[in-house]
Amino acid sequence: MPLTNLFGRIAPLTLLCTAALPALATNGMNMEGYGPVSTAMGGASQAMDHGTAAMAQNPATLGLMNDGSRFDLAVGRLGPKVSSSVPGFGSAESSGTSYYMPAVGYATRRGNLTFGVGVFAQGGMGTEYGADTFLAMGSGQPVRSELGVGRVLFPLAWQVTPELTLGATLDFVWAGLDLRMAASGAQLGGLVTSASGNLAQALPALAGAPWARVDFSNGNDFTGAASSTGWAAKLGLVYRPAPGLIIGASYQSETSLGDMKTGATGASLSGFGGFADSGRMTVVDFQWPAMASVGLSWQASPALLLAADVKRIGWASVMKDFRMRFDSAGMGGSVSFALPQNWKDQTVMSLGAAFAVDAALVLRVGYNQASNPIPAAYVNPLFPATVKSHYTMGLGYRFTPASEFNGSLTLTPSASLTTGQGVEVSHRQTNVQLMYTLRF
Repeated sequence: MPLTNLFGRIAPLTLLCTAALPALATNGMNMEGYGPVSTAMGGASQAMDHGTAAMAQNPATLGLMNDGSRFDLAVGRLGPKVSSSVPGFGSAESSGTSYYMPAVGYATRRGNLTFGVGVFAQGGMGTEYGADTFLAMGSGQPVRSELGVGRVLFPLAWQVTPELTLGATLDFVWAGLDLRMAASGAQLGGLVTSASGNLAQALPALAGAPWARVDFSNGNDFTGAASSTGWAAKLGLVYRPAPGLIIGASYQSETSLGDMKTGATGASLSGFGGFADSGRMTVVDFQWPAMASVGLSWQASPALLLAADVKRIGWASVMKDFRMRFDSAGMGGSVSFALPQNWKDQTVMSLGAAFAVDAALVLRVGYNQASNPIPAAYVNPLFPATVKSHYTMGLGYRFTPASEFNGSLTLTPSASLTTGQGVEVSHRQTNVQLMYTLRF
């Protein structure tokens, strides 16, 4: 098929995917794996061929594919189970239990060069609590969060020698956020870093209020009320020091996203007693962190492949505070908030194995272990990115030399902690990824 015709067919699907990638992720806010081949092996990816999802991890591994072209169409379902409780105030179950993520990737190899395009969810997080739960603080309205970050990626891999391949991507990044948060007036006041205009004069009245709210949400499963776009890049390499052994490494830059903003009246600030104002909410300098990864794979036998990765995610430089500014469209003035986060850098270990039963069927298992990057004192029930251990499995089945199916299942044991406000938060997940591949 001519390349121009293929891009003509992919383009409408690519545009659809760019508006449909919210997620709740599991290594902090990052996904435990990209594509079902990698995810079924614990997220290991740095030194093995696992399809076009390589562009979301180590783009140099695209150079491991055979000559020709590959098209991957995938969908993932993240199934978090989050609950929060306080003795004497009851418990609250998040109804945000299903987050669907389509993904698409195309790559073609021509001699020593491999290039293509893809759309993948990077990660995020989200919860949904009812208006009758203690987290609503008696406001009579639900509380929720949904953060989604995705990328359109343009990869290039160059096989420099039979042993060495280098890779890179240019990433167009977008982010979207919905937030409906309730707190006591005193708690909200404690987050204020500055205020001006008539709004500043009105804020002291909220100090003793039993509840106050920050709201910006469009209720859409696929876009956030506040959004922004920007750029990032990756560099990677794979090296074959001996037959059957591959070493891989990659570095993903910190993003350069603009501030996420709502419309001029897309957010509201309200409180007990009838206080209400509408305006624009700006999420100031939210960025996705830099990541450095290294891994290896070993073809232990014709049927058995073993893989292991270690990844370091630089959360500390981007998640010290979650900062927002509300610019009033009603009474005038502005107020800035800072929600302390103090995340730590995170180390992620991925281990995986793949066993070829025969020429058509491959079985995979894996394990993913990540330290919790959030100090317990700063965990918010709306952003419980606290899962640590992941047990993964999956399979691949080749129908013909040109087409195959791959799937993965991730199970996470419940991770529980008590926040600085005395809220016990419990979080576990059941995640599925499915992918159809066509080679030509």
